[in-house]
Amino acid sequence: MFSLGDFKEFLQENIVDYIDVDLTLWLTWCLTPLLITFLLPLVIVVLLYLTAFILYIYKLHWRSIKDTFTTGDKWEAARTFVGAMWDAHGWIWHGYEIDGIENIPDNDPALIIYYHGAVPIDIYYFLSKIHFHKKRMVHTVADNFLFKFSGFSIIADCMKVIPGTVQSCAALLKEGNILAISPGGVYEAQFSKNYSLMWKRRFGFAKVAIEAKVAIIPMYTENLREAFRTVSLGRRLFLRLYARFKLPFAPIYGGFPVKLISHVGKPIPYDPNLTPEDLQNKVAEALKELIIKHQRIPGSILMGLMDRIPLFRKRFSPKEEHIN
Repeated sequence: MFSLGDFKEFLQENIVDYIDVDLTLWLTWCLTPLLITFLLPLVIVVLLYLTAFILYIYKLHWRSIKDTFTTGDKWEAARTFVGAMWDAHGWIWHGYEIDGIENIPDNDPALIIYYHGAVPIDIYYFLSKIHFHKKRMVHTVADNFLFKFSGFSIIADCMKVIPGTVQSCAALLKEGNILAISPGGVYEAQFSKNYSLMWKRRFGFAKVAIEAKVAIIPMYTENLREAFRTVSLGRRLFLRLYARFKLPFAPIYGGFPVKLISHVGKPIPYDPNLTPEDLQNKVAEALKELIIKHQRIPGSILMGLMDRIPLFRKRFSPKEEHIN
């Protein structure tokens, strides 16, 4: 006799398993077209933006890129094209500008001393702007550990990045070049709060300027710490690790499309009467003045995003030239 209990057991062993499998297949069949319906337009949008990005580079910088093929420098064409890409990225993602570009000399050598953000993305944008608007190549100094990464050597060769000693940096300046150095380096990038300078007793850049007898130009980028930030939790551990290995261990997060403006200060002329310690203090004070004048402290990611809207952005130096 086929009882009610037997009927329930039959359902559990056969029908339920069938329904589970069939329901899974049914959901797959139904959701796949739905996913494709939404994903394919997204792919098209990405391709359209990529096309617009390439066309922007072509429209804005093609003449400069074309002219580099007659210079004889094997890297000039590549340098100009890479600069065009970074310039486009800075314009699209951060509305990047330079305030005070007139303080960068057209022909004379100069040493640019800048504040180091968690990620020095502003320097990539800055180098590109100077390349196109001043027709000059800015040499830069990078931390030694970067040269151990695969692929960095070719970037350094093309973009004139050096590990830098006092003698090599002074030699570059004596040849009439522009050189950019961040005295705080990785230490400042990892542990600076509220745009504080963390130079310790680093006088090397001052010795370079004194030996080469060149002016020093202070520079800092507004909202740089709001674009990328380091994790503050575990700060003591990261400090110990840095002291031991001289490597950046603090995690970085961000990529927020805040407004970035590099503020270039007035040149500090060469003074033979200044010691390296005195010159370091003078440059530090000039850089702090730029930060106090232009930076919202404590920084705010939300306000940095609002700065992208001209109606809300405060113009601190309306008389100075802004290059965007």
